[in-house]
Amino acid sequence: MTIKNALLIDDSKVARFALSKLLENADMNVSMAGSAEEALDYLSHNDLPDVIFMDHLMPGMNGVQATKAIKSNPATAHIPIIMCTSKKSAEFESRAKQFGIYDILTKPPQPQALSTMLDSLSNDMINGTLNTAPIDYAYLNTELDLVANGEELSVAASSQDNVVPIGSSKGIPTLSPELIEQIARTSVKTTINNRMHELLSDLFDEQHAHIKFLLESNQQRQETQLAEAVQELEEKFAQRQAALKDEIVAELSHSLSSQLEEVANVLQTSKNMVGLAPEQLDELKDHMTSVQSIDTEFWQTLQSEAIQQAHDISRETAEDIAQRTIELYVQKQRRANNRAYLVALATSIGVFTAGVAYIAGFIG
Repeated sequence: MTIKNALLIDDSKVARFALSKLLENADMNVSMAGSAEEALDYLSHNDLPDVIFMDHLMPGMNGVQATKAIKSNPATAHIPIIMCTSKKSAEFESRAKQFGIYDILTKPPQPQALSTMLDSLSNDMINGTLNTAPIDYAYLNTELDLVANGEELSVAASSQDNVVPIGSSKGIPTLSPELIEQIARTSVKTTINNRMHELLSDLFDEQHAHIKFLLESNQQRQETQLAEAVQELEEKFAQRQAALKDEIVAELSHSLSSQLEEVANVLQTSKNMVGLAPEQLDELKDHMTSVQSIDTEFWQTLQSEAIQQAHDISRETAEDIAQRTIELYVQKQRRANNRAYLVALATSIGVFTAGVAYIAGFIG
């Protein structure tokens, strides 16, 4: 949609509020004026809108007269005007379009009808099919006046029958009873509408002020609660930060004390070591060397003694085994023949000799 900015002209705050919400829901920027005079001043000193929503009946300059002023100005004649009114008929719409009104929006406005109208206007603006032909307001003065007063009658349609004379007959116009009745009804309706607009505007102002007061009070209360909550959080944070700071300081102090104590011990040990004289160091070195030599000799002696003892034990064991074997063999051979005795003796001697040789060689 190419329509982005709208000017809303209505003396009723309620009507302005209702229509502005519908236009804002259509992603439009809405500027508002409370009278036709204010709207003309706005058009003279601000950027021109894409469309104008004009109320029909307003105190002072009405919607028809304001439309005539806008369309008579070359700077604003191209702006499409949508008239907002509670009176809509085919004849009224046809005659309204003759003096530059794009379309008629019935009050109260309906979202679907407004959306359809805006889509149609957008298409006409894109396609260049808007009616921009100059208007002969001199020819339409009478019709404009009648439409401005809420009438849907043309001068040519007024009947000359049943004419009621007013005043003398010299050049004074006469009106039919039906026309007088319609004018009277229109005047009463206009008065009632104006009064209702005033009452609704006062009611709207009162409700608006009350809602504004409630919103401001609620906002102030929320700001106070928020400030208190923030202050409470800040205090808790400060307390926690102080406690954490103390814990860190205590832990750091303990760690530094331990490290300093270790460093002091190392330095004391180094100082003691460094304090030895060269003669003392040489003496300590000689002592360690002598201790090492004594240990070496001791272990060598111990090893030799262990080997000799093992050799002696092995030899004694072998001799004992041989002696017992011979004695056993002698006891058995006493019951055997001489040949067996000789064989057993030789075998025993051979076994004894081999055993002694084996043990002697293994130990050595």
